[in-house]
Amino acid sequence: MAAIESLHGTLSMARALVVTGRAIDLAGLDREAARLCAAVACLPGDSGRALLDPLQTLTREVDLLTGCMPRP
Repeated sequence: MAAIESLHGTLSMARALVVTGRAIDLAGLDREAARLCAAVACLPGDSGRALLDPLQTLTREVDLLTGCMPRP
């Protein structure tokens, strides 16, 4: 859960910076997301189900950030 909260904070901060016109560097974000996915995939049985809502919230944050990014 701490990793989900950390990534959510990173994405929220990135979105706030983009909204104010600042440039952001997303390098490493894919690695952090991949580590989180791998950790969830290794959870035994149905224990990952408890993370479904926080992971969906994280997905929405990614969508919000994507929507704020300037188009090339």
